[in-house]
Amino acid sequence: MRKLILCCVCVCLLSGTNVLADEPRPDLLIADFEGDTYGDWRVEGTAFGERPARGTLPGQMQVSGFEGKQLVNSFLGGDDATGKLTSPAFTIERPHLNFLVGGGKYPGETCLNLRVDGKVVRSATGPNDRPGGSEQLDWASWDVRDLQGKTATLEIVDARRGGWGHINVDHIVQSDRPRELVTLTRTLNVEQRYLHLPVQNRAPKRRVRLLVDDKIVREFEIELATDEKPHFETFCDLQAFHGQKLTISVDRLPAESRVLDSLVLSDMLPAAEQLYQEAKRPQFHFTSRRGWLNDPNGLVYHNGQWHLFYQHNPYGWDWGNMHWGHAVSKDLLHWQEQPIALYPQRYDDFAFSGSAVVDKENTAGFKQGSEDVLVAAYTSTGRGECIVYSNDGGKSWTEYERNPVVKHRGRDPKLLWHAPTKRWVMALYTEADGKQWIAFYTSPDLKQWEFGGRIEGFYECPDLFELPVLGKLGGKASLWVLYGADGKYLLGDFDGRIFKPAGPKQQLWYGNFYAAQTY
Repeated sequence: MRKLILCCVCVCLLSGTNVLADEPRPDLLIADFEGDTYGDWRVEGTAFGERPARGTLPGQMQVSGFEGKQLVNSFLGGDDATGKLTSPAFTIERPHLNFLVGGGKYPGETCLNLRVDGKVVRSATGPNDRPGGSEQLDWASWDVRDLQGKTATLEIVDARRGGWGHINVDHIVQSDRPRELVTLTRTLNVEQRYLHLPVQNRAPKRRVRLLVDDKIVREFEIELATDEKPHFETFCDLQAFHGQKLTISVDRLPAESRVLDSLVLSDMLPAAEQLYQEAKRPQFHFTSRRGWLNDPNGLVYHNGQWHLFYQHNPYGWDWGNMHWGHAVSKDLLHWQEQPIALYPQRYDDFAFSGSAVVDKENTAGFKQGSEDVLVAAYTSTGRGECIVYSNDGGKSWTEYERNPVVKHRGRDPKLLWHAPTKRWVMALYTEADGKQWIAFYTSPDLKQWEFGGRIEGFYECPDLFELPVLGKLGGKASLWVLYGADGKYLLGDFDGRIFKPAGPKQQLWYGNFYAAQTY
């Protein structure tokens, strides 16, 4: 004998079973692309090859987020290859079609289409239509309740050439429930300094927004650990928002996700007792507490301290979310990491590389108080070359209200004082006339800049400085050194506007060593 107990909730039993009426039926698999060929799918063009891809293809960024070992990936032969895959006909038997999709965001050109009666009735693309981005696949869903019972076909289209001219698709199923991702939020009072964030390397990147009074104060992407044990925890410093209400908004999460409930506030850094004790943590070279770091920026000596700024992703192990990290030292050996110096003004307007100087004569008029003012120049990827200044020894920075001070196609401003002309110089990587140059701009006050000259044949992160010549050379007491990120350099004369080489290019360093800067 079976007993049925009802409490609070009205439960309906299906005849002859113990299955609840609203329990979803098993999904109907249309394609998982795990076979040796595409099976009955019709292949056109060259972009898809003769069989599904085993993950990442040659020349492609790391592909993630697909299920099993294989997927549809039209990057075969690069972004200029084109083609199309068309499925056999099938009957729509569920209210939702769920699938994983990534790649280019070009409607009609890099897309997954659903055709009924020969017409495209649903279409989806990947998320990318600009440099950067990610090759991860994420769930998407079509509501097809109005099409149930109809005969349909699917087509995966790559008709795009050039950047992000490809499409990634995997695991297409019919389902009673959508797998579409949603935006979830949580509001809390900021009573502790750090928000701990769990990271799962190679997990899909989620866009996180932190809002105070409905205004975005931080925005970044992170490989958030939602289902698995994190590889590590990083943090967001909330000291500037202490005592305020903070709303955490995360895009493209499964509706049932509880990851926001698991986030914690603390006055301690994650795993603080283990910092710099990790088995493979470098002990001689500087490394940040958490996250990625690359180009050294803003190397400057001020009031007995060496300042090291650097390109920094605080929220993951890989490049992205470019901030300026900051550390100080009294001896160039022992470093103390400081709070982040420069945050992006907004997402997609990142703080790229640059330099810093001490404006001893207060030429810019930024000085407040008795301490010499620090001035830094950096590339804002959304605006141009920007100036910031600090009156507290680099602890906090203020944006110059008339930024950007230089607009051009390029990046990486190197500032220096040119004593003979009593003017500031900004050396910049720039692209013009289909070539790569180092351009020189000059200014009396670090705010108003004019073009001086340029020299061809250097790529990004320039450095420029003067060195004495022992015993003189051709009657010269000094020569200027100009080099780019790869260490190729010229010796020559520099009059504050034009660099005149004294000989051919040489190589300053070799091996895995890039974008060095001098104090």
